[in-house]
Amino acid sequence: MNNGSSAPSEQLKIVIVGHVDHGKSTFVGRLFNDTGSLPEGKLEQLQKIAERRGVPFEWANLMDGLQAERDQNITIDTAQIWFQTPKRQYVIIDAPGHKEFLKNMITGAANAEAALLLIDASEGVQEQSRRHGYLLNLLGIRQIAVLVNKMDLAGYSQERFDSIEKEYRAFLQSLGVTPKIFIPIAAKHGDNIASLSNNMPWWNGPTVLATLDQFNVTDLPLNQPLRFPIQDVYRFDERRILAGRIESGSIKVGDKLIFAPTNKSSTVKSIERWSAPKSDFASAGESIGVTLTEQIFVERGAIAALEAEPPYELTRFKARLFWLGREPFRKGRSYKLKLATQEVDCEIDDIQKIIDASTLDTVQREGKELRVGRHEVAELTLKTKRPVAFDAHSEIVATGRFVIVDGFEVSGGGIIAADNYPRRSSDSAHKSENIYWSHGKVTSAQRALRNGHSGCVIWLTGLSGSGKSTISTELERELFNLGKHVYVLDGDNMRHGLCSDLGFSPEDRKENIRRVGEVAKLMADAGNIVITAFISPYRSDRELVRKITPAGQFVEVFVNAPLEICEQRDTKGLYAKARANQIKEFTGISAPYESPENPEVELRTDKMTVAESVARVIEFLDVRDSDSMISI
Repeated sequence: MNNGSSAPSEQLKIVIVGHVDHGKSTFVGRLFNDTGSLPEGKLEQLQKIAERRGVPFEWANLMDGLQAERDQNITIDTAQIWFQTPKRQYVIIDAPGHKEFLKNMITGAANAEAALLLIDASEGVQEQSRRHGYLLNLLGIRQIAVLVNKMDLAGYSQERFDSIEKEYRAFLQSLGVTPKIFIPIAAKHGDNIASLSNNMPWWNGPTVLATLDQFNVTDLPLNQPLRFPIQDVYRFDERRILAGRIESGSIKVGDKLIFAPTNKSSTVKSIERWSAPKSDFASAGESIGVTLTEQIFVERGAIAALEAEPPYELTRFKARLFWLGREPFRKGRSYKLKLATQEVDCEIDDIQKIIDASTLDTVQREGKELRVGRHEVAELTLKTKRPVAFDAHSEIVATGRFVIVDGFEVSGGGIIAADNYPRRSSDSAHKSENIYWSHGKVTSAQRALRNGHSGCVIWLTGLSGSGKSTISTELERELFNLGKHVYVLDGDNMRHGLCSDLGFSPEDRKENIRRVGEVAKLMADAGNIVITAFISPYRSDRELVRKITPAGQFVEVFVNAPLEICEQRDTKGLYAKARANQIKEFTGISAPYESPENPEVELRTDKMTVAESVARVIEFLDVRDSDSMISI
């Protein structure tokens, strides 16, 4: 390559896209040649090979030859500086044009700053052309030049060029995209690529290379909030080095970091670089490692941010998604979502709109099945199994885009839409020492006198399918009929609201029970009989709730049924999915359940009816009445 010492230092990443037959390889081959960027002797070598074979030389063959050498790490510059002009160097991010390879375009075009989009003058605007335009818009690429290629096959007709420009410009404008320019070219002959063509005297605009030099290099997002996704953790001696690439913002020694979505925090002790001078500062675009003053547990997938500017940390977000998979993207199925270095199971929560990417028509799906078909775009809400750290794409690009993996294939990708997401406050990691419990002027005894009973927490625990929810609702009805102030806190209901941001890891289960326990305690303090129906598999979590509840007001009810009985009752098919490894961390199958050691009440629901179980609990409460601790 012609990369001498005088090579310009400025660099621009571009993506070149087009229908499989619209001449992309020919264009790129010609571009290399006309900028003097070919390895020395390469053109002559391929011309001689074509002559020996008795076939005409094709510029597309040049690209095939270069690709083969790149695959073998021969000749091609390791920095992938493929061609240059006197102004700057250009890196081509490959994005094959055939619809089968659109998935490569999602990851390839994601880092591009500008795009060249080819359309065959003889074939005109194709479905693939429109899909490429939609996808470039979805990825946020705004610097676009449309090259109308093979003008020689259209007789260099200005009328034909104007017709294609009018049609495709109108399509792009309907997306909200204004292309920088349309240029008529004939890549095979070099027309309007590096120099203006004598075959099109009617064209007074710039060449392709002049247009490229007019594109702007995107500034690194230095002034945005820090986003430092952790790629890996290395251990040297006593040190743990958190390694990754800074996607936005900057970091310095002494900064207090918060690691989303776990919200652990520590201070930067040092910034480590490989084969580079030591510095106490790093910024966007740099790959670094950091050590912390406090050795907290952080793993791949965490995103480091400054305490004052954290990302969102939720299990639901709105997105615009382009689907490429052979099988539709269906509601009710689990997929893998990859965002920065995070990987998490996800599924469709709701689909608001489906669009045909080539016609922009809204797709009317017959039947009740919610799905996104191949080459369709959807505006939807995704939900993840555990919290994900993210930003809206309009705020921070790198943490606002994602891909969806179906099985082992990248099958879709998209961007996170802006919405009124709740964000953790900057001081949420700091606990005040000036918070005191507020005592009202109405005592618990006065509430009990007014209600005719004192408040308490009746905590039902047991495996899924043991009968907790059924018993809790029947118990609520019986106590209500007895004139009691009673309410059920159901596990599924709580996860629709207060605990909607939690998954099912041991840490999230613990937090789920802690929150429910705090709510139950407050409701009991208000004089209510609170019935909870939660698997709550860990003894320590249940014991925590017992400790925060006033003495004598916590009743642990073990809803005990053998695992095989629970599976027989499983109308939702959850156990079958868990045994097929479709549901991870499922209690009783792939996650443990710790039975109560000394519950106040045990209900053997494999031997007792619902009515008998309810009567057993009420009987226990009546016995306790004599102690005046739970007076019902």
